[in-house]
Amino acid sequence: MKIFIRVLSTLLILGSLAGAAAWVYKSTRVQAKAELPSATARRGEFQVIVRCRGELMALRSVQLIAPINVPGLQIAWQAPANSEVKAGDLVVKFDSSSSQQQLLEKQAALKQAQAALDQAITETKTTAQQDKLDTANAQVNVDKMTLEASKEEIVSRLQAEESRIDLGVAEQKMRAQEATDELHSHASDGKIASLKRQRDKAQQDIDVTNERLAKMEMHAPSSGVVVYLNNYSQGWINAKPFKVGDQVWGGSGIAELPDLLTLALKGKLEEIDRGRIAVGQDVRITVDPFPEKIYYGKLSAISPLVEQSFDWPPTRNFRATGSFNEHDSRLRPGMNGRLDITIERIPDAVSIPAAALFTHLGRPTVYVEDASGWKAREVQVIARNPDEVAIKGIEGGTKIALAEPDAPPKPGESKAK
Repeated sequence: MKIFIRVLSTLLILGSLAGAAAWVYKSTRVQAKAELPSATARRGEFQVIVRCRGELMALRSVQLIAPINVPGLQIAWQAPANSEVKAGDLVVKFDSSSSQQQLLEKQAALKQAQAALDQAITETKTTAQQDKLDTANAQVNVDKMTLEASKEEIVSRLQAEESRIDLGVAEQKMRAQEATDELHSHASDGKIASLKRQRDKAQQDIDVTNERLAKMEMHAPSSGVVVYLNNYSQGWINAKPFKVGDQVWGGSGIAELPDLLTLALKGKLEEIDRGRIAVGQDVRITVDPFPEKIYYGKLSAISPLVEQSFDWPPTRNFRATGSFNEHDSRLRPGMNGRLDITIERIPDAVSIPAAALFTHLGRPTVYVEDASGWKAREVQVIARNPDEVAIKGIEGGTKIALAEPDAPPKPGESKAK
């Protein structure tokens, strides 16, 4: 009897242990199911895309070039980098203190030259008036002597001879006075012409200085955002954007004004995808600094020739340009982003994340949730995108796993049993 009781007790204990083990196993299976990452299949239009990456560039841009024939260019003020400016706004101002000093000196030289010219003109007028008076007096004297000489028949021979001598002397004085008048006239004309040249030279120097001063202020020819170019005066390795205090050589590029309204994303397109795209297709643009925002637009251009890179390994790419349908003042040239080109639209398709598609026994498979756990279901792939796959075999709204239920845990992860 005791032996029977012991056997019965042992059986009861083993049964309890088996039930507890089954309960623990079932509990752990439910926990594993609950912790498995999942997603929901979506039904709707599926857009087949070609994806590439690139950077924002302005299709229209204006460059500011330092003025030539202006010595000693040094940046004294500049608009903040990446700031928006309108046509006519001041962008760069050079130090004009030296030119201002030169302008004052030239203006003083002009006043001195003009004063010398005015004095010479006054002296010329005075001399001309005196010469005119002397010429008139000489003419009167000649007329007088001529009258005396005409009395030859009524005066003695001696007086007549004296009168003829006096007439000759008067005529000589008259000719001498005319020569003096002509000499004074030529001398005055030469002096005035020389002083006029000095005055015109001083005025020309002032005009040149004013022109240089005007060139020392560089204004925006059109609206855009200010992007300063690199200053290579210290070599290519030490090149940095131009800043206040930098010396600038004439004819060098100082800044660039990209038009923000013409921003577009230029991406590198794989050579194999070139035949799948065409100008005018819809695009979606995502910019790295603002990943939450999706911009829509059109494929506006495709490079006609392939570009060979010099990286290793070398690559061959086409350039695809996607334009924006809307303007965002936050966007700037040089920002990196992603360009998704829509090449086909599949209406009323079921799509899942690419991470939810697996291969089981060589066939595409998804794991669908049911009451007992995750069940493998074979599906048919219609189209693929980098992040999404269009399939047939399940309905929209179906809950699917993003990881294989029986897959071994990744390093650093613990798999529930």
